[in-house]
Amino acid sequence: MANHKSALKRIRSNEAKRVRNKYQHKTTRNAVRKLRALTDKKEATELYPSVAGMLDKLAKKNIIHKSKASNLKSKLAKHVNSL
Repeated sequence: MANHKSALKRIRSNEAKRVRNKYQHKTTRNAVRKLRALTDKKEATELYPSVAGMLDKLAKKNIIHKSKASNLKSKLAKHVNSL
């Protein structure tokens, strides 16, 4: 058990950040799945910028690696263009 007030606060803040990161990551993964499932080009082109922004935000906050975000964005762009 932590012996300092600052350590107790760190435990609380780490848990809050973990839950927030988990929520954002899961939301983004669901958005990626939704975009991949689309077959209408108009809908996909409207959804792509917001999904790309979500991926960039996760990469900026080091929730996912920046290369993973780039790879996902590239594959999604190819999918949208192929519709």
